[in-house]
Amino acid sequence: MSVSIDQVFVKQFEADVHLAYQQMGTKLRSTVRSKTGVVGASTTFQKVGKGVASTKSRHGIVPVMNLNHEPVECVLQDYYAGDWVDALDELKTNVDERRVVASAGAYALGRKTDELIVDAMGAATQNVGDYTGELSKKLIMNAVEVLNTNDVPDDGRRFAVVGVQQWNQLLGMDEFISADYVGDENPIVAGFETRKWLGITWVLYNGLPLDGDNRDCFIYHASSVGHACGQEVKSDITWHGERAAHFISNSMSQGAVLIDNDGIVRVKCKENA
Repeated sequence: MSVSIDQVFVKQFEADVHLAYQQMGTKLRSTVRSKTGVVGASTTFQKVGKGVASTKSRHGIVPVMNLNHEPVECVLQDYYAGDWVDALDELKTNVDERRVVASAGAYALGRKTDELIVDAMGAATQNVGDYTGELSKKLIMNAVEVLNTNDVPDDGRRFAVVGVQQWNQLLGMDEFISADYVGDENPIVAGFETRKWLGITWVLYNGLPLDGDNRDCFIYHASSVGHACGQEVKSDITWHGERAAHFISNSMSQGAVLIDNDGIVRVKCKENA
């Protein structure tokens, strides 16, 4: 056997982890402003104010907008997920144990990524609803009105994250499910719970804040929340002869922060209404 066989194992495993993380590990990372390759313990997102256009005289100097730049710091944190793979267990099972552990580690880190993003959303102070009723068209339109009042761009980068019960309530609205309203180009695809409606991409996510029967959902613009990554999901595999097993350690360094409170609205819904 080649002495480099372990390196093949490591590279194959890392490829499996990265693929699993990208495919099913995180649902929310692509819905927010993301920065990769961060060096250091934190990074800064710039919150840029609104510019004002002015006239100028012939041959005069073009007026400067003097945009307000407000830096928002995002602190990165390190996370790990590991497990053992026994050498002989791999001979006794019909499943690819390496791939199983790879997927489990990637999903764990993906859930942590989404948890960081949701925690950042939780700092929002704009609210609609009062936890006394289920998700309704009125609540949704109130949230959209808040975004429109704040001049949040309707540029295809608005998103909504809702829980399982709220998703089912959406499915009870003709405006949400009917092609007459959303068009044939926005079908509901089984196993991939997203839907485009009202210029908003709706995402089903099962990890939103729940306090008793009080569920928080969020409607937001992608630029209102920042996600920073210092290290993508990475695997370290070490053979332990005394255990006759590989220890597989997955790790990442990431963080999330609320950038612009004007671009996000918390929708307060009652669970089991």
